[in-house]
Amino acid sequence: MAEFHSKIKTIEWVDNYSKMVDQTLLPERFEYVNIKTGQEMFDAIKTMIVRGAPAIGVAGAHGVVLYAQELEKENLNRDEFVKKLLQKADYIATSRPTAVNLMWAVKKQKEVITNSKSDIKGIVQELKQNGIKLENEDIEINKKIGDYGAQVVPKGATILTHCNAGALATVGYGTALGVVRSAFANDPTIKVFADETRPRQQGARITTLELTMDGIPTTLITDGMCSYFMKKGMINMVVVGADRIAANGDAANKIGTYTVAIAAKYHNVPFYVAAPLSTIDTSISSGEDIVIEERSREEVTHINGKIICAPDVNIINPGFDVTPHELITGIITEKGILRPDYKKSIAEVKA
Repeated sequence: MAEFHSKIKTIEWVDNYSKMVDQTLLPERFEYVNIKTGQEMFDAIKTMIVRGAPAIGVAGAHGVVLYAQELEKENLNRDEFVKKLLQKADYIATSRPTAVNLMWAVKKQKEVITNSKSDIKGIVQELKQNGIKLENEDIEINKKIGDYGAQVVPKGATILTHCNAGALATVGYGTALGVVRSAFANDPTIKVFADETRPRQQGARITTLELTMDGIPTTLITDGMCSYFMKKGMINMVVVGADRIAANGDAANKIGTYTVAIAAKYHNVPFYVAAPLSTIDTSISSGEDIVIEERSREEVTHINGKIICAPDVNIINPGFDVTPHELITGIITEKGILRPDYKKSIAEVKA
């Protein structure tokens, strides 16, 4: 079994490459992979070697640096370099369509490119510095999210979470699991129920690994069990992450989150979304405008390389669903907890 601690960085810029945890190997093996080209970064994001909205945002920023380093070696004048690099930046942003943090971080790097007065070498250095800055800011933001979220966790609560919004979905510490960690630091009677999160089992493979290694009591349940335990009074609140939040508070997260939110509403269990402000996309008015990634049939038909169903059965595999804002008790951010009316509270905090 792999060993993990929340203080380990999921992704980090080292010298001239990006070093990240290969999350496809968890929980059996904990290994780092060094990403040295822009295309390798595109593929790492696409194949979920790196995953989680904040983490892939930083990965996207690193990808722009990698492309800049490659183009720096070509015999280009400054204008040609800038033009090609902006095209490469747009390309890296297409590696996954739902998590807005990716587009946000790439946009931050594009601003560095277009605003720079430096020569090619200087632009590369500015991009590298900005990528490292985004890394460091992510950890501080997550700790603030955790501290705000801990304020609404009842003493002795059992918290349900879905998918993995922990240290491994970010640079470190986590969003939803940041709330858990901060709450547990204040109250060691806190417990967690983790949904397995089919089809890629991020809850089973990654969330349980993170929490048990940090000594936080954790119970793994299948995705269909949450309403059973809510009815029995064994779940006191839900905290999940998000990949994109619309201007009205609708939140896209891993497929199955919407089902959990419906069950929570019926059983009067508070349902919170924990996410940085960079996850809020005010350019879209509602969740109807969020692009939902369709993933491969093999994620559903196979587990650990073995087929689990009739070979020719039809498969539909959306990676995410959207929880309507009216099911969300609060959105926990680094600037505090946003409450309904979300159009108003989001507009104020994003102003």
